Amino acid sequence: MMPTVSDPHELGFDGERLARIDELLATKYIGGGRIPHAALLIGRGDEVAHLSVMGDARAGEALQADAIFRIASMTKPITSIAFMQLVERGKVALSDPVAKFLPEFADIGVFVSGGGNTPFKTRPPASPMRMIDLLRHTSGLTYSFQERSNIDAAYRKAGFERFDGGTLDEMVAALGQLPIEFDPGSAWNYSVATDVLGAVVQRVSGQSLDAYFAEHILGPLAMVDTGFQVPADKLARVPDCYVWDPVTRMKLYDPGEGTAWGKAPKLLSGGGGLTSTIGDYHRFARMLLNGGELDGARIVAPHTLKLMTANHLPGGRDLTQMSKSLFSEAENAGAGFGLGFATVIDPAATMLPGNAGEFYWGGMFSTGFFVDPVDDVIMVFMTQLMPSNAYPVRRELKTMLYSALIG
Repeated sequence: MMPTVSDPHELGFDGERLARIDELLATKYIGGGRIPHAALLIGRGDEVAHLSVMGDARAGEALQADAIFRIASMTKPITSIAFMQLVERGKVALSDPVAKFLPEFADIGVFVSGGGNTPFKTRPPASPMRMIDLLRHTSGLTYSFQERSNIDAAYRKAGFERFDGGTLDEMVAALGQLPIEFDPGSAWNYSVATDVLGAVVQRVSGQSLDAYFAEHILGPLAMVDTGFQVPADKLARVPDCYVWDPVTRMKLYDPGEGTAWGKAPKLLSGGGGLTSTIGDYHRFARMLLNGGELDGARIVAPHTLKLMTANHLPGGRDLTQMSKSLFSEAENAGAGFGLGFATVIDPAATMLPGNAGEFYWGGMFSTGFFVDPVDDVIMVFMTQLMPSNAYPVRRELKTMLYSALIG
């Protein structure tokens, strides 16, 4: 379902300044061979002020507005909303120990020493891992691609981020046998925590994660092109996906024709498994901007969203002060983390225009979105280049968006 574009001036945007964004994407990024294609949506309220689609989806095939993108970690906010729906129903609480629903985690220990060919030595955690730790990434879990510790090396050996590996339950069982990196709540580390949260959703709801999403989020929001597997009749809409290469800039990673996302995954990854369109994700973002409701479908309550988009990092700190590795970079100053989203707590420290209370996230294929409840603005950006920090395109887009917002 693709949105209709309104007159940008009536929505408070300068059309000529919006055009600068397309020029940047077309010349610096696509023409410069940095990214293969781009789809950008800028909305205000429920309306769309700007929609641009450019570049080739596949060799010689222009990208279309209904392209289905691998959204990776933009799956995380959807999984977090699913969990908070269960909180609203009184089935689970943020303060519950994770082991209450995942007994595989009952004896998990904090890393002391070991790894490789040496057995791990651990100690009991100072406090139990709680549900809130999964949502805000303070669990002590990690990601294998961080490549900074003996624990993420063990993750790589186990193949946790390969969706063609074991099931979600098998992943949870294996994680329960490995140490965590720190006492839960004492630091921030980007991790498989949202995949574990998806396992909690399955256990608490009694449904598989894909079935739960379909019934309680994707179906009610009419996100008809979002899912863990692209159906056969929609595969032609999947663009090629690339990985950054130091010589060629872009190297084919997953072709649109024959994409791995055309097969049913063994592991339903609540941390990174979904595909979606710019129109579908705009509907999800509109629901967030509208306080949890869209077109008569109430997904969560306004107070639930207020809780989710507040900064939950201990002591009111930001990512640069709490992160163990990724997202500790200077440009993440002024950004806290809530329950499934990063949230702006000090706009000046971010070195970007915007407002306190904005919330956002992105995916490893350079996709991204943000919602600004103060100025009533939404941005959704889609492309397919890994890793997401290869270029500062999302920061440039945000800067130029606010330079065009004049009314």
